[in-house]
Amino acid sequence: MLQKGLIHVYMGDGKGKTTAALGLALRMAGRGGRVVLAQFLKSENSGERAALRQLPGVTLLSLPEQVKFVFQMTPEEKAAYAEETRRTLHRAAEESRKADLLILDEALGALETGLLPLEELLRFLDGKPAGLEVVLTGRAAPQLLLDRADYITRMDKVKHPYDRGIAARKGIEY
Repeated sequence: MLQKGLIHVYMGDGKGKTTAALGLALRMAGRGGRVVLAQFLKSENSGERAALRQLPGVTLLSLPEQVKFVFQMTPEEKAAYAEETRRTLHRAAEESRKADLLILDEALGALETGLLPLEELLRFLDGKPAGLEVVLTGRAAPQLLLDRADYITRMDKVKHPYDRGIAARKGIEY
């Protein structure tokens, strides 16, 4: 679909990074494009996944039913999850060969927590198909990744219900 696919980074501590990425998925699917969604540090239980499953042209890579926060994982659990994270990146790379848009949701978080090696992600980005658009989301990105990005959008939190002790709400945060 695209002759030159670009790299997007949606980052920051504000709400809306995944929402923006999935909005782009809707736009691409609405134009007949093929979308692959790989998510890291997230579980299967989200409203967006249920909705995206209904769209033609959208491929969702599988997720575990539940995922612990990394700081709650034992060293053995973290090592096993790091291996699963690397496998997810490799599956995403393979699936993206026949896609127009690849979303690597929370890939930046997987980098930040040491679950995903930066070298592997950069190798994929440097060798990605020419027409593949790639979106990466998360709180922070290393400079080597930012140097490769064509779009960088920072979403900053000004005010959030979490600050008042309001937990994530079904249909809004997940």
